[in-house]
Amino acid sequence: MAKKKYNTIDLFCGCGGLLDGFMQEGSYNTLACVEWEKYPSETLTNRLATKWKHKNAQKEVIRFDIQRTEELINGFKDKEYGESVGLEKLVNDKKVDIVIGGPPCQAYSLAGRIRDEHGMRNDYRNYLFESYIKIVSHFKPDFFVFENVIGMLSAAPDGTPIVDKIRKAFNEAGYAVIEDFKDALYDVADFGIPQHRHRVIILGVRMDAFPVKEEAKHTYKSIIKSFYEKIMPSMKCEQKTVRDTIADLPKIYPSKVIIRNGGRKYSHTPISCDDVITNHSPRFHSERDQGVFKLLGEDIQSGRNQYVTIDALKELYTKVTGKKSNIHKYYVLRWDEPSNTIPAHLYKDGMRHIHPDPEQARSITVREAARLQTFADDFVFLGPTMAQYKMIGNAVPSLFAKKIALALDKILNNISDNG
Repeated sequence: MAKKKYNTIDLFCGCGGLLDGFMQEGSYNTLACVEWEKYPSETLTNRLATKWKHKNAQKEVIRFDIQRTEELINGFKDKEYGESVGLEKLVNDKKVDIVIGGPPCQAYSLAGRIRDEHGMRNDYRNYLFESYIKIVSHFKPDFFVFENVIGMLSAAPDGTPIVDKIRKAFNEAGYAVIEDFKDALYDVADFGIPQHRHRVIILGVRMDAFPVKEEAKHTYKSIIKSFYEKIMPSMKCEQKTVRDTIADLPKIYPSKVIIRNGGRKYSHTPISCDDVITNHSPRFHSERDQGVFKLLGEDIQSGRNQYVTIDALKELYTKVTGKKSNIHKYYVLRWDEPSNTIPAHLYKDGMRHIHPDPEQARSITVREAARLQTFADDFVFLGPTMAQYKMIGNAVPSLFAKKIALALDKILNNISDNG
């Protein structure tokens, strides 16, 4: 007898890191995905069609503004987004077991609040969780998985902590969540992902599906307690390093002359590996930046460690550029440690993700960023290079997603086995 698969809807799905992990786990079937940006939605459509063999991937991935919730549910025709029959018809008569996803994190991120003069208080993305809750309330799944950044724990755009608003809204929709969201905070490096990345994972359980009764074997309280206190801790494992993850990729060295091809400039000698490894070409770097990258890499490799403090890096940046910065602009990945966080900001520059080999004198490629996010090498990213960096930085590491999916599957199996 085939094992039952649980139906999911993925909101704010990006290029599909969270979804890919759930699909890899093998117990889930996606009914629909919602993403408003062009290139991530095209990338996810391609992944669903080629890897997961979804014949209707073009319809299942809905590119649309989730804030227009009624149209998203019931269908729309739009000049920018095209048309869709909507979530209701895609789901048809199937039960939605789980909603997964997390609203864009830039409004909550600590880095974003530092950069924005208003601390992101006026950013509409502070309240996209309301659209998530509307979809959850409509389809009434037994569970949801809500992912976001550590900055969510301290965000208070109108003076009231956003976590209080989110908890209240989920409770009013009929879902129980963990009392203290700080207890839902994880560093993905503890789960075998080769980077430090702190994320809040909120499991929601529908209270009327698992009410607290004396004779009940499974209640929303016992499920939440088991998820956070037993199952998720059991998923932890040995940390992986940058060396474990990208050292085997083809090396890409600086070219002695600037190479021009198809209207694009290359500072490094292109390699022919697209038949084996896609998306493995570095962005253009000036001679000045290459010199800085080599200097910093050699400083660490030699053990001198002259430029490892924040103040030393700030001074070097000022010396090289003539500009001052409140944050240090350079960071070299360490071979034998997990990477620092792979952020969406990587699309702007790679100064804080410098390859640890000084001879290569470059920032990391799209494929290297993808590997550090635990995307498989057969995961192809579409669109311009900068869009690829951005979607990778916004994604949930697929291996971490797989472990969340496995943790939830353990709960579902336990419920199924014990009634």
